[in-house]
This record gives sequence, C-alpha cells and structure tokens, in this order.
Amino acid sequence: MVNIQPIKLRNGYVIGVEVNYPKTKLLSIMAPGVGYIMCGVLNINAMDILHGEREIIAARVTGVKNFSDLLNTEVREVTRKAAEIGIKPGMTGQTALEKMLESGGILNETCKKSG
Repeated sequence: MVNIQPIKLRNGYVIGVEVNYPKTKLLSIMAPGVGYIMCGVLNINAMDILHGEREIIAARVTGVKNFSDLLNTEVREVTRKAAEIGIKPGMTGQTALEKMLESGGILNETCKKSG
C-alpha cells in the first residue's frame, strides 16, 4: 500500500510518501522541485558519489516509523548539495525541509498566496 499525504509547514507544503512492503516500510517527505528527507534506507554516499552530477538535495533520518517521526527526528547525514543550502546533521527533519522550501520549493509561492 502507498500513502501520499500533503503536509503544511510554516513556509509551504511538502508531500509525505509511505510505501508499505512486507515486514518494512519506506518513508520520505519531499519538498517538490527541491529535495527530500528519507528514512534510514537512503544511501547518502550513493547520492554523492554515483549521482554527484545530479546535485541531489537529500537528508537521511533514522529510527522513524511515521511522518511525524521524520519531521521531529534529527537528521543524521546530508548530501553535499544539501549542506550547501545550510542543511546539517543535528537539525530536525522539519527544519531541513523548511530550508529546502526557502531555497526554491515549487509550492512555496502558491502556499503564500492561498494563506
């Protein structure tokens, strides 16, 4: 089963995606057009080394079971490009997503206009 949920943050909307597999699930929250935070399955080294030319903005959060955990748990690792926009290990997932939105999230202006 796949669960997709819009999530309102202080400066815009992000999209939570939960994919349930037998005995496990994958969790991520995406700042559309910018980047994402993801559960412990995300391989930051692969993003930087194998896909460095893509300049992926991503952060890894571990020990999470739901979207609330992803938002409130500390980031463990970030890609080089995420570090360039100010995302750091130790900040919450929510703060990381808000920094992504500040850097140019595509839903940023729409959210501001609609209140």
